Amino acid sequence: MCGRFVLFTSGEDLIDAVEALPGISDVDAPDGTPPPRYNIAPTQQVPLIRVAESHARIDAARWGLLPTWKKDETGPPLFNARGETVAEKPSFRSAFKARRGLMVLDGYYEWKQTENGKQPYFVRAAEGMLFAAALWETGLDRLSTTMVTTDATENMAWLHHRLPLFLRADEIRTWVDGTPQEALELVRPSRVAEQLVFNEAAQEVGNTRNDYAELMGLMGLMGGSDA
Repeated sequence: MCGRFVLFTSGEDLIDAVEALPGISDVDAPDGTPPPRYNIAPTQQVPLIRVAESHARIDAARWGLLPTWKKDETGPPLFNARGETVAEKPSFRSAFKARRGLMVLDGYYEWKQTENGKQPYFVRAAEGMLFAAALWETGLDRLSTTMVTTDATENMAWLHHRLPLFLRADEIRTWVDGTPQEALELVRPSRVAEQLVFNEAAQEVGNTRNDYAELMGLMGLMGGSDA
């Protein structure tokens, strides 16, 4: 599961990271790129990456899918989509068939219940950015997106039983422009997750009004090569 994430890579650095994806030769960002963000929550605007042949486009999208049949924004935001049912569930099956894209992260937050209450953790890649499988829609005349999730890998199950479907570089093209069956074959615990590192984050991350780098709590890193 992912309900809060970080994206501090912005501007030309974000465009360069997208342009480095396999088969991408140019990147368009008509809305520009967002400023650094350290506590992104559902229903907020996030960059959505859509790919057509060798061209990638970065657009601002609502994090929380709005299917074309939806009449208003009421109800819980559809910010995560279970990969195991994404091809059949009415909220997601149309987008899965023809509208697959990418969400990009520098890391995300997850909470662990302890005897002293819930402890937030900041999770990130040991190196580089994370590209998560996403779906997009245009219901209510708004571009919107959701992040696909799978069962957690063994090394991350202690923190939460679900995990975003992070894609390796060689899996991205299959996800964005493969057949639905080819894309569905990628829906499994992510091998990218085996390289994740994590550390305790600041308790203040629980308030979405807080948005600053210290929330990540990058002192005393634990996990992976940073243990």
